[in-house]
Amino acid sequence: MSLKGKTIFISGGSRGIGLAIALRAAQDGANVTIAAKTAEPHPKLPGTIYTAAEEIEAAGGQALPVLCDIREEAQVAAAVEKTVERFGGIDICINNASAIQLTGTLETDMKRYDLMNGINARGTFLVSKTCIPHLKKAQNPHILNLSPPLDMAAKWFKNHVAYTMAKFGMSMCTLGMSAEFAKDGIAVNSLWPLTAIDTAAVRNLLGGEAVASMSRLPTIMADAAHAILTRPSRDCTGNFFIDELVLREEGVTDFSAYAPGAKGPLAGDFFVPDEAFAKSPTKVARALPG
Repeated sequence: MSLKGKTIFISGGSRGIGLAIALRAAQDGANVTIAAKTAEPHPKLPGTIYTAAEEIEAAGGQALPVLCDIREEAQVAAAVEKTVERFGGIDICINNASAIQLTGTLETDMKRYDLMNGINARGTFLVSKTCIPHLKKAQNPHILNLSPPLDMAAKWFKNHVAYTMAKFGMSMCTLGMSAEFAKDGIAVNSLWPLTAIDTAAVRNLLGGEAVASMSRLPTIMADAAHAILTRPSRDCTGNFFIDELVLREEGVTDFSAYAPGAKGPLAGDFFVPDEAFAKSPTKVARALPG
């Protein structure tokens, strides 16, 4: 199965997991809109919407970089309209944009609370809502939210309740919209990593080089996303997928290429339910915040 000729609208995507997913789709010859806020290089973070577009086209796809703050309804509407004008429709919506701050209740200022909930929960709802009229016209429409399984254990809330609320808000969009739009044949799923992924967020916020050395590359999420997005949408909805388990379903048994520098156990990601770890033979150190 291929994503050749499919049009993907992805929030964020100028770096990290979002860009990896876009590049994997581009290898098939997909059209990709990168709707993100980064137009100028950031001192600590790689990539802009324009460098991402260049990489997508070098990988074999067509790219449309659009400056877009997904908290702003008019900007999202304009970005979707530009995508449809350029590529003729939308087949896939990927809600990748996310804000994170792992602080307790008293340490979380309301500006940061609003940012996380505005981008994660509200942004996912808004981008999905705006894309859905176009997805209804597509042949194999998918929405993929980069958000965790809804594991309602207090341990995931107690150290960073604001962030967990915002991230689970994305997952509740998966839960509700998958049922709401099943009759339209629109697949709505979540994807989350079993282990930490070596991204700027990990290096800058979640343990630096020490955790990065115990992490997998973003390509594992890209390959898992590709496997989901090429499945028949009417038969694949309402799932909270874990990257490694998706790829094992696809027949992958050797995961060493995703963590070429790892010398011991990998860092287990947070929000991963115990049963997901139990299904994997991968050795993980379950010691990330949470």
